[in-house]
Amino acid sequence: MPKDQMTPAERGQAIASGGDADRLPCNPNIANGVARIYGCKISEFNTNPRAIAEAQMASYERFGSDSLRVFTDLFTLCEAMGATVKKPDDDTADLLTPAISDAAQIDSLRPPDPLRDGRLPIHLEAMGILKELAGKTMGVSAGVVGPFTNAFFLIGVDNMLRLIHKDPEAVHRLCRMSLDACKAFAAAAMDRGLGPTISEPMSSCTVVSPRSFREFSLPYLKELVDFIKARGFNPVIHICGQTDRIWEDVADLGIAGWSIDNVASIADCKRAVGDKTRIMGNVDPGSVMYMGSPLDVRIGTLESIRDGYDSPKGFMVMSGCSLPVETPFENIDMMMDTVREIGYPVDPERVDFLLAAALEERGDA
Repeated sequence: MPKDQMTPAERGQAIASGGDADRLPCNPNIANGVARIYGCKISEFNTNPRAIAEAQMASYERFGSDSLRVFTDLFTLCEAMGATVKKPDDDTADLLTPAISDAAQIDSLRPPDPLRDGRLPIHLEAMGILKELAGKTMGVSAGVVGPFTNAFFLIGVDNMLRLIHKDPEAVHRLCRMSLDACKAFAAAAMDRGLGPTISEPMSSCTVVSPRSFREFSLPYLKELVDFIKARGFNPVIHICGQTDRIWEDVADLGIAGWSIDNVASIADCKRAVGDKTRIMGNVDPGSVMYMGSPLDVRIGTLESIRDGYDSPKGFMVMSGCSLPVETPFENIDMMMDTVREIGYPVDPERVDFLLAAALEERGDA
């Protein structure tokens, strides 16, 4: 397979200026699987900022992806505000108990100090190290949990869903407090020269209705995006699950990129909002990248390229969400090698030919 002829920074600049490049940008979104490449336990990311940064660089050096991000789990903000988090020895952290259990306690919450509270200082230090390690090779981003999602984790998912129907005013107060926390952390990341990316999984249409999204999530998400853009950065947003009924809402925020899950359609998203923002996605991280064969990954990657390569504001091949930790290396290699084989500009007839051959090899009718 061909090797990369450009750095991610060179590739991005070439494509943005309308020139030729060696390939489409690609980000397998390896997440905490970088620990397997670096050779440490995931729990080390809870205390060692250098391990976070060097594991990200080890992943880039091994696979050559186009994006580096400091992000370990969804619970760093809520933990810094009083939630308790389960931290397995060698797996991703998870929420144990929320910060509060009742709406009456919302006013007791305070935004965290990113320089002192929880694991936030560790992540900020990792950002500085990673930015230095990456140099001019590529941009480095800071993972920020969105205000609506963080609000869920502050009070608990079940409690939040009940409040949405029974006490909308309390939800707004909680989201406002959560937004203040998001802004504080995003500001600290931007002070270090990193552009934030926003993860908002609880805004999914799989979790709440589009109406609830527009009432309780969108206003705070917009304020966070505007806050980031006022500092000279423009975020990418990822929302898990089905999002087709809110594509326009999110794209109208004027964001740099819209990362969609594998259950959504790249082709439909491109037609709906591809003229407003860069589309990113969406090879299945579970059944294809983790459980599938390299041939399955090749087919999924070719399908993604076929559906998205000509999106007007640009396209990046990605997994639909973070990869499971034990995703086979050969599958990640196949995603990257397939993108390299296609090159750039993309020849759609060649993509169709290679896809048909791969489907025939797998025995698909």
